[in-house]
Amino acid sequence: MASKVVYSPRDPMLKKRDDFVDVLEERRRSSDLRYALRCYSPVLYKGPTTSKASELKTMVLQSDQLHYVVNQVSRESGVPLDDVQAEASVILEEMAHRLQLSTVRFFAFTLSKVFKAIFRSICVNEEGVQRLQQVVQEHPVVLLPSHRSYMDFLLMSYLMYTYDLPLPAIAAGMDFMGMKVVGEMLRMSGAFFIRRSFGGDKLYWAVFSEYVKTMLRNGFAPLEFFLEGTRSRTSKSLTPKLGLLNIAMDPFLKGEVFDVSLVPVSISYERVLEETLYARELLGVPKPKESTSGLFKARRVLSEDYGSIHVYFGPPVSVRSLAEGRVNRSQFSLTPRHIPRRPSEDVHSFVNDAAYRLVRAQEENMVLKPWVLLASLLLQNQAAGQNRGVPLDELIQQAVWLRDLCRQFGAFLHWPDHIPSSEVVSSSLSLHGGLVRVSEDRVYLALEQEPHCSLTAEEELLSQAVVVLSCASYRNQVLHVFLRPALLAAAIHTASSSQKQEVYSSFLFLRNMFSNEFILCPGAAVQDFEEACYLLTKVGALHINQHKVLTAERGHRTLAFLTSILDPFLQGYQMVCSFLCEDATQALTERRFVPAVQAFIIKHLLKGRLRYPEVLSSDLQRNALAALLRLGAVQKVQGGEESGTLKVNRIMLNSLEDTLGGRLSTQKALRAHL
Repeated sequence: MASKVVYSPRDPMLKKRDDFVDVLEERRRSSDLRYALRCYSPVLYKGPTTSKASELKTMVLQSDQLHYVVNQVSRESGVPLDDVQAEASVILEEMAHRLQLSTVRFFAFTLSKVFKAIFRSICVNEEGVQRLQQVVQEHPVVLLPSHRSYMDFLLMSYLMYTYDLPLPAIAAGMDFMGMKVVGEMLRMSGAFFIRRSFGGDKLYWAVFSEYVKTMLRNGFAPLEFFLEGTRSRTSKSLTPKLGLLNIAMDPFLKGEVFDVSLVPVSISYERVLEETLYARELLGVPKPKESTSGLFKARRVLSEDYGSIHVYFGPPVSVRSLAEGRVNRSQFSLTPRHIPRRPSEDVHSFVNDAAYRLVRAQEENMVLKPWVLLASLLLQNQAAGQNRGVPLDELIQQAVWLRDLCRQFGAFLHWPDHIPSSEVVSSSLSLHGGLVRVSEDRVYLALEQEPHCSLTAEEELLSQAVVVLSCASYRNQVLHVFLRPALLAAAIHTASSSQKQEVYSSFLFLRNMFSNEFILCPGAAVQDFEEACYLLTKVGALHINQHKVLTAERGHRTLAFLTSILDPFLQGYQMVCSFLCEDATQALTERRFVPAVQAFIIKHLLKGRLRYPEVLSSDLQRNALAALLRLGAVQKVQGGEESGTLKVNRIMLNSLEDTLGGRLSTQKALRAHL
């Protein structure tokens, strides 16, 4: 049995959550081969998992829903029924997993070797595992892990095998299927492959949805997918995608199962394997195609130290409980179950709210490491001082102050209090030596090039941006803790007075502007404002009465930090507004938008007009464009010769740019938008 990781009783926040055990400790003491070949007999809610993949495919192809859609497609397309049925069979063959225990055992052995080589520990909350062990025997289970690394789904299956839990059927992108040998091994470990986009293909959608629902209804395996749809290259949570969650809830809504249990899982990496790869992708360097040869070339990671991983299995969320008082299930009795139908407005709203709640649960159970605090401080110091460095003693003091603020805000922080703070900081700096350097007791971001490097000014800027964006991805891990207080701090800065209503208007404006950037639950603006007020009052940063929001004497440092943490996003959105006003032409399309705006920002950075290289992030730029489209400041032309081009409202964009820069009150901005 793995031993418990001991946390100091002085850390009040961790006491509210489960304890962790390091699953690698036992692996280091005993035989990996014996572990891989051990007895594995998981139990699902319909008994032991003895069902074969071939049985699942037969049930899908014989289902009433698929027969209905096959007939419909045949009538609409004029293609013979047998040909459409054959096409459905081909789609299913391409998609379906072929779970084989021998392949699972091979992965168990191999991953044990790899994990021990690159990670110091893999810590799991066993109370969460025990809750999962109970619930998989009672209802269909859907596992919803956070997605920050390629490692996520391998890690999940490894832990399910370790704890004798049924291996999940994992929704994976088709790009993995293209990896020779490895793609088939993933299929034999439970992965099923789906196209990235198939919204208009009625037959593909029918095969896919029936495959997933048959698994859930009949207890073949827990379902696992990523609510965010894709990996987050910025370590911020992404806006949830609803397609698979809709399908997973359907058996309950139609009364085919008593309940479905949704289990949010938070996976926190001390150091992410793909940190520089993600940064380059955000700067426009194409993502390398997944390939087996690429996997072997990546073997050098085995000599690196990637610190620890924390995996937190959250409490299962009952769909039945979520739906109580929200969804009238009698609407599903009006048509036969096998006839596909679009979700009604109330069902769509219910699924959307549930998705946001589940992503928030993932965020709240992320375990933050000391480096995320250090990265936050170093980025702010670098922006303020052009990388003059921070004295190490000063950085330690700032980190301790920020650690205490995090704890007061309720963060799930792993900072070992039984170790001196200087050692905690030094250890983190050493682990992330590729991003920082320590020289003469000063700490710098590693922005300087090798002396022999001959780079143009633009190449040097992009090289520095890789380091900044890599650090920002760690800083982003703590944003959910500070987001609401930071929005309030920025609102106080931009509001024209300290009147509570004026501050709330500014808060509402910023929250609405950034609702594509961060996880901000729809319809929860008042709760978010009250939470921010409570937290900043609790730490003594604000005095709030019925009519006014006033800064306390000792609150300036806290508010300055919170305002600074939002500054890169404010400046990034300003630059997008400026670009669209100044440089956008009638021919600008959404496809050409990111390269064009990045070239515009590079010019401004080289001229010293911008402080934050991270505004080069394509993720930030796309989120800004999505916000402007949602607000109506930009429109996509539909139809005609200019179809797909972006049409801008310069008056609205100018007022938004000024408001984001604090040069125009939100009240005046709102009037300008009308």
